[in-house]
Amino acid sequence: MELTRREFLKISGTAAAGLSLGGCFEGLTGISVKKKPNILLIMADDMGFSDIGCYGGEINTPNLDKLAENGLRYRQFYNSARCCPSRASLITGLYPHQTGLGWMTVSDLGQPGYTGELNDKCITIAQGLKPAGYRCYMSGKWHVVFDKDMEENRPKENWPLQRGFDRYYGHLAGDGGYYKPRALTEDNTRIEAPDENYYYTDAIADHAVEFLNDHYSKYDEEPFFMYVPFYSPHRPLHAKPEDIAKYKGKYMAGWDEIRKQRCRKQIEIELFNAGWDLSTRDSSVPAWDNVPENQKALWDMRMATYAAMVDCMDQGIGRILNALKKINAFENTVVIFISDNGACAETAGNGNIDTIGTAATEESYRTAWANASNTPFRLYKSFVHEGGISSPMIVHWPNGLKVPKGSYCDTIGHVIDLMPTCLELAGGHYPEEYNGNKIYPLPGKSLVPAFAGKDVPREALYFEHEANRAIRKGNWKLVSRAAFRAPYTGQWELYDLEQDRTETKNLAEQYPEIVNELAAMWDKWANENNVYPLDGRGWNQKIRASIR
Repeated sequence: MELTRREFLKISGTAAAGLSLGGCFEGLTGISVKKKPNILLIMADDMGFSDIGCYGGEINTPNLDKLAENGLRYRQFYNSARCCPSRASLITGLYPHQTGLGWMTVSDLGQPGYTGELNDKCITIAQGLKPAGYRCYMSGKWHVVFDKDMEENRPKENWPLQRGFDRYYGHLAGDGGYYKPRALTEDNTRIEAPDENYYYTDAIADHAVEFLNDHYSKYDEEPFFMYVPFYSPHRPLHAKPEDIAKYKGKYMAGWDEIRKQRCRKQIEIELFNAGWDLSTRDSSVPAWDNVPENQKALWDMRMATYAAMVDCMDQGIGRILNALKKINAFENTVVIFISDNGACAETAGNGNIDTIGTAATEESYRTAWANASNTPFRLYKSFVHEGGISSPMIVHWPNGLKVPKGSYCDTIGHVIDLMPTCLELAGGHYPEEYNGNKIYPLPGKSLVPAFAGKDVPREALYFEHEANRAIRKGNWKLVSRAAFRAPYTGQWELYDLEQDRTETKNLAEQYPEIVNELAAMWDKWANENNVYPLDGRGWNQKIRASIR
């Protein structure tokens, strides 16, 4: 049985009088509002750093761009490199290995950091916010429950409602299509897509709107937390014809030109330092001019469909924001938008141009376009170079932000920071125990001070996925790609991210003492946080999936 609000407040020592919804709520940084803010946390799936307009892209994203124009944009926000590790970190405030999701939900690798689902040593943001008086809703991709436990007759302790949410709509799995999503679920019941007109991105947004309207018809005096993790633009390339039509032909300019255009725009809008070098085109990708003419239409269709998927997500975000305005909740809702990892370079599908966009395809847009999506960075989803872990982050809160509209934030942030951020916004408290289980302390920092223009100092951030390793301390970043054989530890590279965020100038030989210092810090963290033993075999581990 979960703790009641009164029991939780008693354990945490939080003064209930200071949390009164009818009075004045003031956070630790002096941000003062008449009542506790609502929190709307939106996440894209496999979306590159530069895809949306306000981060340099040419894709039409007016709703996200408007949030950025009137809010705060982070230049240095990080995720955990892959779908479910990032989701586990975001929803719990812990590093993924602490939650059991150092790898993926398809396997239990027999190690504490790699059990394939959330363990009992963590709580979710929803579980943390309930004692502070919040109702909690979720619409979208869950992907933190063991794959075999997604079926109706399997244990449900890691389904959303058992993890603190009052309502849920979405799919429990990490993959599937947009016309018939895998493991589609409403509350605690597995369901099927209703008809041939169903499109998952629209359904996620529409159910979020439904939850909002229902909340304000029944619980309008209570604040809400809503988590909307879209599946878009994760492969396969499924999009509505009318959205694809907006972009078809636009990408015949090719990936080289798109990368240059995006980089120029990023410099023009002062997102990045003009002194940084655009990373070189991926060595596996040919120059666009060398692509055979009879293949260019296929490549254009891939990227046009991907752009349509991002466009449709932005349309859905617009409907959610309009619903907030209609119920007079927009001004006091903290809206946060991020992506779960960098663009995905995986290859899927048979290259049939006639089926792209439809339910008949498994197509992905592949390395060439992922390289453009991550402009100006190197590498992709699952790697811990900047292209794999850098995320756009937008914060919008008319009643609470104390920085000029359209500001950039240089504070370094990470998905582990969202739990402490939400708790501070809510006036909540993180417990030492939950349901009789001792839980890990939070390693992250509240980002609320940055909403008032203050810095959020920290010692370091740590990363590991499939034996790709990194540590960031100040402007220094130590990073390595996994080796192909055990023990899978690749050679360390060192970068000064203030001078070279695109990781083009490896300084490891020049500063061996810094390499040694940071490597020792990373090793200490790995030993203390269930990261070892490293395993770099990636998806081949799927065959080791435990039978539970």
